[in-house]
This record gives sequence, C-alpha cells and structure tokens, in this order.
Amino acid sequence: MPPLSRRGAIGVGIVGLAALGTGVVAGVAPAAFAASYPSWDDVQRAKNNEAAKAGEISRIEGLIAQLTDNVNRTQAEAQRLAGEFFVAQEAFFDAAQQADDLQAQADQQAADALDAANKAGKVAAQLYRNGGDDTAMELFFAGSAAGADDLLARLGSMDKLVQRNGKVYAAAIAARDNAQALSDQAVVAREERDRLKAIAEDAMLRAQDAAVAAQAALDQQTSHLGELQAQLAALKDTTASTVKGYQDGVEAARKAKEEADRLAREQAEKDKENGGGGGGGGGAPAPSGWARPSSGRHTSGYGQRYSQCGPSYCASGFHRGVDMAAGCGAGIYAASAGVVTMAYPYSGFGNYVRIDHGGGIQTSYAHMSRIFVRVGQRVGAGETVGAEGQTGNSFGCHLHFEVYVNGGAVDPQPFMRARGISV
Repeated sequence: MPPLSRRGAIGVGIVGLAALGTGVVAGVAPAAFAASYPSWDDVQRAKNNEAAKAGEISRIEGLIAQLTDNVNRTQAEAQRLAGEFFVAQEAFFDAAQQADDLQAQADQQAADALDAANKAGKVAAQLYRNGGDDTAMELFFAGSAAGADDLLARLGSMDKLVQRNGKVYAAAIAARDNAQALSDQAVVAREERDRLKAIAEDAMLRAQDAAVAAQAALDQQTSHLGELQAQLAALKDTTASTVKGYQDGVEAARKAKEEADRLAREQAEKDKENGGGGGGGGGAPAPSGWARPSSGRHTSGYGQRYSQCGPSYCASGFHRGVDMAAGCGAGIYAASAGVVTMAYPYSGFGNYVRIDHGGGIQTSYAHMSRIFVRVGQRVGAGETVGAEGQTGNSFGCHLHFEVYVNGGAVDPQPFMRARGISV
C-alpha cells in the first residue's frame, strides 16, 4: 500500500496518528506522562518511616488524582470532537447525495431533451417531405446533429414545424432548459459538497488527535492506577500485611486481565474457524483479497428504512450500511488489508473502527463490545479487529458495516459482491 497523507481523511484516507503500542501524538500527550512513579522499594522504605510515609501517601494520592483527571478531561474532549465530526460527516453525506440526485435528474432531462428533439425532427421531416420542399430538408440532418442544442437550433429555423406543430418543438425546448437548470444546480451542490467535505476532514483529524490523547491517558491510568492504589493501601495499612502481598495482588489482577483478553480473542478466532452465526465465511479472505467482516446472518440492508425507536433514541431513517448478527462477543474482521484510522467510541456508533484500504476506499465497523486494534495499526484481510456488541445506539448485538468510496457511503452489498463476498 502506498504512503498515506494526513489530509484527505474522508476521501483518500490518512496515516495512523500513532505507532502501535504507544498511542501518543506529539503535542497531545497528557501531562501525567511526565510523572515519576514510586517503586515498591520506595513504598517499603516509606512504610518503615512515619515522616516519609506521610509524604509518600500525599504524593501517591496526587498521582492518582492526576491520572483520573487526565482520563476524564481527555475523554470528554474526545467525545465532544467526535460529535462534531459526526455532524460534519453527516452534512457532507447529505450534500453528496443531493449533488448526485441533481446530476441524475439533469442527465435524465438531457436524455429527454434529445429524445424530444428527435421526435420534433421526425415531425419536421414528414412536414417538409409532404410539402415537397427538399431544399428546406437540407436544414435537418438528425444523424449529424451534435446533440439536443444543435438539433433544436436547426429545427428552430424551420417555419413549417413551428407553425404546424409548435407543441412538439416547445416540449423539446422545455426539456433542454430543464436539463440546463438542473445541471447548474448540480454544480452548486457539488461545490457545497466539496466545502463540507473539507470541514469533515478537518473535524476528523481533530477528533483523532483527541481520541489518541484520551487513549494515551487511559493507557497511562491502566498501567499505573492499580499499582498506585495498592501502594497507597500498603502505606495506610497498620496491620501486619506485607508490601509484597499488595504487589502480588497487582500482578494477579494484571494476569487476570490478560487472560480475559486472550480468551476473548480466542473466541473470536474460533467463531471465524467455525463460520458460526448462520452467515458463513466470516474472516476468510476470497481470491480478491476481501473478506466477510462477520459470520453472522444479514439482518438489515442499505437505504431507506422504517425508523424504530427505543426509550432514549430513534434509529436513522436512512441506513448507510448493512447489519450482520452472529451473537454477542462474536468476531469482527477487517474486510481487507489497510491502516486503522479510527478505533474508539464514536457518537451513536458506539465502539467503532474505521480502516483505510487505499485508493479512496474505507470500511467501518460499529457497535463493538471490544476493540482489538489501535489507530495507526496495519491489519490484514480477515484479521480480528473487535468483538460484536451493542454499544452506542443499538437494539441488540450486531455489526453495523459501512463502505466509503472517495468519501461517500455506498451500498456494501454490490460493492462486496463485486469482490466475491456476500454480506
């Protein structure tokens, strides 16, 4: 895959904002990253000295508060900017759809204009043939006309047509004028679409920076909070409990979390191998290099749909993706190789991943219960990127899968079908 630029986040993809495993972008790392954390030896020494113990307790309490504040602050900012990006992207999608609709109408009117002009030409030919005016017939050569405008210009000079069958000629002129008017509107709509696309691109970059900062703060908290809390408890403990006992507790909790993550990944891989959920073929790449992103059955398609409502929200009336359901915790797989550009909670999509495949093509995966990848990570076709869930605005566990071509959402079914995949 060729190198990717940060610009063109909506249309042509962006480079990962952070190296895998760090999640830090220059200029946005939380302040707590500069902190110096106490070792268990520091705690043991302080526990044996009352004066030192009070100072170490105060220091650790300050670090815990700083970690918590960093996470809360950066997550709140990430959510705010993700919301701005969602609004900007929806505005771009709507404008793109309007531009496409207007152009389709203009193209249809242009075809109607040419058809009407040809009908008028046939009327004119018959009128002049009946009148024996072969000289006038030289004005009309339908086969040599460049288009509706050329043909109508010739027909406009033919007095018999205008006098005897003006309605036919007028209908052709009206269709031609409508086509031009709609074409002009389509040009304006495309300019608005491009303006909104640039706004959405900038909003996406800001949202990504904020999300990476939030992930970095969360990683820092995950790495240190449990240990700091255990160290604080050890310092405050007046019983005979040993520092080593608290240290062992932290290590046991870390191993338990690693084991839970391992089991979740194994279950996702097992789902891929078994082709569970009734959809089949989830995660298995086809010769095209594309893979079905879920083993689940198809539950909802692309396009206009009935908007069902829950206690706190309503589903959108236009569905820009397809839904597949294999069961809570089932694996979700990269539809093709690419670079992860989003991997965090995103508006009503819940836990969300977007992958840039190059060439202006991107795919996204929503409502995950778990995310297994990070921004900037390169993934292969069929690689497990998350687990099915119902985070965000969802009425049950499923994968919401979208495909974007040059920034616009397209129907995933024909797109994937052309690559040998049924979704």
